[in-house]
Amino acid sequence: MYPADFRYSKDHEWVQVSGATGTIGITDYAQHSLGDVVFVELPKVGTRVKAGDTLGTVESVKAVSEVFSPVSGEVAEVNTELSTAPEKINQDPHKSAWLVKIKLADASEASKLMDAKAYTEYVAEKEKEQTA
Repeated sequence: MYPADFRYSKDHEWVQVSGATGTIGITDYAQHSLGDVVFVELPKVGTRVKAGDTLGTVESVKAVSEVFSPVSGEVAEVNTELSTAPEKINQDPHKSAWLVKIKLADASEASKLMDAKAYTEYVAEKEKEQTA
């Protein structure tokens, strides 16, 4: 379910590193928890972020949730399609519904995040806690 070449944060964001660029989005678990996404607010190109900084917000019929950057760098591109079609996050959170692309300050930062196996276990533990 979770792409093996992504790294994952405990806040349910993912990053896919390709050279000096990191593509960031929210996970399937996050979009499922939010419900139907109706609005996405993303930063401007050129915005500098540090790992853990707020990157934007995702609004659903249930709540507004902040999106945190899992890595540090400068926003190089935003997914403008999401401004008119935010529901793509619910349909395809790991591919076409990426949020931003960042010029990474330090590509090795992503190695501190969870791999797909660890994230899957983390999500399973979260779900267990919610049903207990």
